[in-house]
Amino acid sequence: MFVPDGTFIEYVMESYERGYLSLLLASSYLRVHKEQEAKVELRTLDHELFAPIYNYGEDPVNLLLSAVLWEQLGESGEARVDWLRLRDLPGLTKKEDEALRQFAGERVSRIDSGDDAGASWRVYRIGTFPQLDWDLHFTNSTSGYFSITPKQPFLKTCASESGLRLSTESWFEKIAMRHSQAYHPLLNFQTWIRLPLGLTYSLIPLAAGAGVMVGGCLLDAAGDGKGALCELSVIGGVALMSTAHEVLEGALRPDLRHWEEVPAAVVVTRVSEPKQEPCLAHVKSTVQRML
Repeated sequence: MFVPDGTFIEYVMESYERGYLSLLLASSYLRVHKEQEAKVELRTLDHELFAPIYNYGEDPVNLLLSAVLWEQLGESGEARVDWLRLRDLPGLTKKEDEALRQFAGERVSRIDSGDDAGASWRVYRIGTFPQLDWDLHFTNSTSGYFSITPKQPFLKTCASESGLRLSTESWFEKIAMRHSQAYHPLLNFQTWIRLPLGLTYSLIPLAAGAGVMVGGCLLDAAGDGKGALCELSVIGGVALMSTAHEVLEGALRPDLRHWEEVPAAVVVTRVSEPKQEPCLAHVKSTVQRML
């Protein structure tokens, strides 16, 4: 309750990580032509998306990859369900999200009309999930007092006639809202409990630094010194006081653990060569084939 998050607690995977693990297993089975095992993993993904625990929920990246894998398995009916859920997914309010909805809607229409049955997809991963920064931010108490930001911006959604690029920003948003009252009340309660303790801890180096400065200068004056001890005490006291911010951050540090070797974006496309896909044409990050 009174120590920083993650100090004594084993890491619990977020919903997107559990879902992505199922997708990796499904794609591995598909590569070695074990279709039934791949279908089992995709069914597991469905359960993870709706598991009755606190960190669950649909996410567009996993839904997109699931729809593509179902199509690769020749299960257009299952793929249609995921494309439909992706088209109607709540929370897609950004302007670029409309391209995702439109792409998913077109896939539903093509499946309904019988076109592109068993479409051949290629999946690419772009870059690596960015590192995270955090700071204290007290104006929005419903999300805790942390401001979580990525060190590099995410790529925007891109849709073309042959494919779609979708960033994993939704995965970052899961991490950023981890201490929200609505998402995890216990973590939110713990962060507020630690706040007065952290502030108290941060006062210790301030008081100690002030004591060093005052005590050193008093000893220098009592011993008829020439100010060398007082000067040294002031330098040491200021250095000690300057650690107050680090002590505060150390006490309040949020648990931002996550899988680091996940992509910053994914691209699904029906063209055979990456350079032929418009959504991959001007990408500067590393591009790797996933499926």
